[in-house]
Amino acid sequence: MTEETVTGIAELELPFGRRAILKNVAFEGGLNMLRLTLREGRRFTMIDLDAASARAFGQHLVHWADGQEGG
Repeated sequence: MTEETVTGIAELELPFGRRAILKNVAFEGGLNMLRLTLREGRRFTMIDLDAASARAFGQHLVHWADGQEGG
């Protein structure tokens, strides 16, 4: 079984009672992933992203937010 060390980064309260949790997950051998957990009621969705995927995801979020009125 692979050992992992999980470190919290941020927790965000989202609209409609939802929550996003960001964590760094360090695996044996030096691999780090960003774990994004979305909580909606009792449902949890966990997604692990590598650095390139997290960067692209973040850029798309910022691009969208910048295009909104009052953003």
